[in-house]
Amino acid sequence: MREFPAEWHKQSAVQLTWPDSTTDWKDDLNEVIPVYKTIVDEISQDQKVIIVAQDIDDVSLMFSEKENVKVVKSQIDDTWARDHGGISVFKDGKPVLLDFGFNAWGEKFSYQKDNAITQHMFHSNIFNEDVEYSNNLDFILEGGSVESDGKGTVLTTAECLLSPQRNPERDKEQIEEELKQRLGADRILWLEHGYLAGDDTDSHIDTLARFVDEETIAYVVCDDAEDEHFNSLKAMEDQLMKFRQKDGKPYRLVKLPMADKVYEDEDRLPATYANFLIVNKKVLLPFYNSPKDEEVKSMFQQLYPQHQIIGINCLPLIKQHGSLHCITMQYPIGFVK
Repeated sequence: MREFPAEWHKQSAVQLTWPDSTTDWKDDLNEVIPVYKTIVDEISQDQKVIIVAQDIDDVSLMFSEKENVKVVKSQIDDTWARDHGGISVFKDGKPVLLDFGFNAWGEKFSYQKDNAITQHMFHSNIFNEDVEYSNNLDFILEGGSVESDGKGTVLTTAECLLSPQRNPERDKEQIEEELKQRLGADRILWLEHGYLAGDDTDSHIDTLARFVDEETIAYVVCDDAEDEHFNSLKAMEDQLMKFRQKDGKPYRLVKLPMADKVYEDEDRLPATYANFLIVNKKVLLPFYNSPKDEEVKSMFQQLYPQHQIIGINCLPLIKQHGSLHCITMQYPIGFVK
């Protein structure tokens, strides 16, 4: 029996992959590295952080006084740890690291080095001895495309998982069966609507709708009828309202405001408050230098009264079309030494 734990399951560590001059961040390192450093500083106060880096000397020196930070040397293409990182499940209570194929969201960018990171990490003395490595490279699946309630329900989007550039030999029914077998899910909730302009991922679920707990889904809404997202996000909301929990009850739905518009040149960037990260004692929330930031922070403090809500300036991150959740991957308790 397999269990795909929810993000709020107690964690042993969070992984980040460090930006350097060989990545697409090369022109923005002065802006983006402080964001990464802030995230590492916040998480490492309470739990371990694994940093995958090509130049481990510079990164190790940066965090030399932090016992909870471990740096692993590996070649990388880019830094989206949520999508090239391993996905953690428990099989009959024992930890299993699932290494799915990563092809840069349908071969949009280079990915071969990123696709090898999880296997490399597994052989780098990071994980506990009883962690099993499971090769799933024959199936393309990014961590940002699936949300788990920890009780057998997986929330995802058809736009992403049915993209012909990912698993073209499988139809929806076959992909659903693969998710159930590999992740241990017993049902899949498919969102057929919802997108963000500037998103390279084909509508990852973690940009649109997230499990807050087993009974609650937070999701992005757009109240501006003139905005290009209005119709699609309204259709997504209508579908969420029809979803039911296993006991037949509707989900408690929490509306996240659409982030203020952010542009790079003339391109709209995919700013979203749904891209938050739950760690053991905190919720890290993307901020976009907007009055809405504090409004959303207050909402999250009500949703997570036992957690400290930490706002992280993510304007530098969305220049590369992702945000806070996209650059992190958590490992449940029992996985990391």
